[in-house]
Amino acid sequence: MTYFAPMTHLLIVAHAPLASALAAVAAHVDAEAAAGLGVLDVAAHWPTETTDAALARLLPPGEPVLILADVFGASPCNAALRAAVLRPLGSTQVVSGVNVAMVWKALTYQRREPLAALARRVVEGGQQSVMPLVVMA
Repeated sequence: MTYFAPMTHLLIVAHAPLASALAAVAAHVDAEAAAGLGVLDVAAHWPTETTDAALARLLPPGEPVLILADVFGASPCNAALRAAVLRPLGSTQVVSGVNVAMVWKALTYQRREPLAALARRVVEGGQQSVMPLVVMA
C-alpha cells in the first residue's frame, strides 16, 4: 500500500526583503514549485497585529503548512508560532533559521512527505549546508 501525503503548503516569513529574496533564489532551481511559495516580508515598522493579520491571510484553512522563519525569537518567528498555536494540532510546523538549502529541500519533498517528516528533512538539509570552509593559500 502506498501512502500519499497531502501536499504541504510552504510559507517563508522573514524580515523584509529576505522572504522574497529566498523565494526568488528558489525559482532558480524550480520556478514552477517556487511560484507556489507563500511569502511574508515583515516590515521593520509593522506592529504585531499587522504581522499576525498578514500571516493569517496566507495560511490555507485545514491544509498542512510548513512555515520557514528567519531568526528564532524575532518578530517573524514569533508571529509564525502564534499562528501555529491557533491552527488545528499537527497541521502546522514552524522551523527557524531558514536558508537557501532548507527552501530547496522543502520544495523538493513537499509533495512526497507528510508534514512532520518534511520538517525534519528541511532541518537536516539546513544543518548540513552550514559548515566551516578554509581556503588554503
